[in-house]
Amino acid sequence: MSLLITNAHLISPDVDEKNCAILLDGKKIAKVFKAGEALPKADKSFDAAGKMVMPGFIDVHIHGGMGYETTSGKPEAMNAIAEGKLKEGVTSFCPTTLTLSQEQLSKSLVLIEEYRKNAKYTKVLGVHLEGPYLNRECLGAQNPAFIRMPNIGEVKELNSISPVSIVTYALDVEGCIEFTKALVAAGIKPSCGHTNATYAQFMAGKKEGLARLTHFCNQMTKLHHREIGLVGAGLIDDDVAVEMICDKIHLCPDMISLAFKVKPINKILLITDAMEAAGLPDGDYQLGGLAVVVKDGAARLKTSNALAGSTLQLNVALKNVYEVTGLPLKDLVKTTSYNQACDLGIKDLGKIEAGFIADIVVLNDDFSTNAVFIDGALKYKA
Repeated sequence: MSLLITNAHLISPDVDEKNCAILLDGKKIAKVFKAGEALPKADKSFDAAGKMVMPGFIDVHIHGGMGYETTSGKPEAMNAIAEGKLKEGVTSFCPTTLTLSQEQLSKSLVLIEEYRKNAKYTKVLGVHLEGPYLNRECLGAQNPAFIRMPNIGEVKELNSISPVSIVTYALDVEGCIEFTKALVAAGIKPSCGHTNATYAQFMAGKKEGLARLTHFCNQMTKLHHREIGLVGAGLIDDDVAVEMICDKIHLCPDMISLAFKVKPINKILLITDAMEAAGLPDGDYQLGGLAVVVKDGAARLKTSNALAGSTLQLNVALKNVYEVTGLPLKDLVKTTSYNQACDLGIKDLGKIEAGFIADIVVLNDDFSTNAVFIDGALKYKA
């Protein structure tokens, strides 16, 4: 089945062209046509009406939305979360767990795997395990009752249930260097977060394959003029990729500007870190069993007022970064999909060009989602 998207304002990495057309052949992009080129016939057509057409977004750090968590243990949760992600232009995601018991994590991954194999909405690329191997002094909204030492056996057990793509752990806990080596050997991306690690500890981890920082600046060693810590590592090291929650709450606009000024743009990964309240109004919610209140879109623990994930949507994150930095969208679009695909070693996602998977989002001028295509099929239309 072929489909021709016409009248597209095409925005893809290093590309910004108006009046384009995109031919989809099954799950792949067959060809991109510039303005004035003769267009082929297709089985179906879609008029983008001059709207922005971008590669479908990839959210590699997301705990939930629409009233559900990826670790809720409820069979309907993954469908609800994945359908909600369509409304923000997300075509692939990494369901992200919380610091819980191994039994709870195992049950959660069983349900994630059931959805992954029969995805009806947004696709699952692989699981992101956030914790439980974290520094107790940097927990944020993670549950201290389930913190434990790094255990590659536990990770491999979970990986046998559903593929694990990323593990977030603290780089300053006992056994972390050996754990880093083991993750790399297993083909799993190590990512440092919830840590008080020094820059020297970061460099020791980097030698073993660490090249990624989880929700940059949040719950990690602050920048200091005598110890640059993990924030300094993220800024100074051009090899390390950084996740960024650009809701203007987790990172103020000035920090967003600084990061985008000094980091290579191909090493910035926009994420949501969304919790169950994403897509819903302010009110009382929970995160991993901990009470959360959402006010003015900010989610915080009732007990400590610590930020507890976000209610951010990825299309809004892109809009925020565009407004804060003023950088061209043909550059910023790398941070919503292509960089994530490269970070995970996926070679045919994140661009709109021949041979790539036909995961596409159509955005209105205000960055709201107009339409979403996954594997060449229309999955959402506003």
